[in-house]
Amino acid sequence: MSDTTRRALRLLALLQARTVWTGPELAEQLGVTVRSVRRDIDRLRELGYPVMSGRGHGGGYRLGAGRKLPPLLLEPDEAVAVGVGLRLASSSGITGLDEVAARSLERLEHLAHETLRRRIGTIAKAIEVVGGGGPGVDADVLVTLSHGVHEGVQVRMDYVARDGRATQRRIEPYRVLALGKRWYLFAWDLDREDWRTFRLDRIHAARTSTFGFTPRPTPDIQEHLRRSVTTDPYQHAIRVRFEAPRAEVERLFPPTVGVLAEDGPGACVLTTGADDIQWMAAHLAVIPIGTEVLEPPELVAAMRDMSERLAATVRRSGGAGDDGDPVATPAPEGPPDSPKDEVRRS
Repeated sequence: MSDTTRRALRLLALLQARTVWTGPELAEQLGVTVRSVRRDIDRLRELGYPVMSGRGHGGGYRLGAGRKLPPLLLEPDEAVAVGVGLRLASSSGITGLDEVAARSLERLEHLAHETLRRRIGTIAKAIEVVGGGGPGVDADVLVTLSHGVHEGVQVRMDYVARDGRATQRRIEPYRVLALGKRWYLFAWDLDREDWRTFRLDRIHAARTSTFGFTPRPTPDIQEHLRRSVTTDPYQHAIRVRFEAPRAEVERLFPPTVGVLAEDGPGACVLTTGADDIQWMAAHLAVIPIGTEVLEPPELVAAMRDMSERLAATVRRSGGAGDDGDPVATPAPEGPPDSPKDEVRRS
């Protein structure tokens, strides 16, 4: 590859990386004169690449839209990021995306030059993503909702509610989010006049309208999503304090179980919900961290009853010490998997 060709490819990469470059900035990046930059720009134009230029304040060179696309130019770390991203896309839960991601990764490998081809090929052959097990999401639904969010237009959708009823919703879409193994839509429900969180796997069809909307002041969207998944749908609101830093407790609770907040140095509070107090008591009993139930009192009573039953079982099993106290047993390494994997409010 000649120096001129190499410089032209480098110039294309720079034009792709930023919206506008001045002539002196490009000259500094390429290690040439401004006059050489102008000649290289002319060569790109002769090859069909639409390089636009402007004078005065804010002017410079930029890559315009055109029929001929520039070649794919990636730095080594960018190639790694794209390769890993395509591999992770295979476990996104979007129907058919695994095949598309694999095909895109293969095409990327063929387009890249030899050094990047080896890097991308290494990723393609070494990384295997095990499916997350979440329900499939229709790719067309995802694209339609994303278009509605971007363009600020209302969307009509066919939605299956928690009780299995087929409903039709008119919404103003604000954000599509992924939490754990599931995809969600945060939107304003026009018929219910309230913020709602919808599971994308329950949306059977979606259609954008021609009606735009003025954005409303939103609550904290991520906080709203976590609350709608972990607390709002359940009969019992639960707050538990752990005598451990938040980073340590986060390893025991996936984001779909509850919301963790720091509570002074070395402690945090979990806010969650449950319909079955007995299940929650059993869940907390295996946590190998000092725990204090803040609310509700019913959970404290359930844990008291459970501890009495366990103590009686230990005594009947010959596990009592000389003083009659049960022999301590080591706690398991972590809690069982939580069944809380659905939004129950829509």
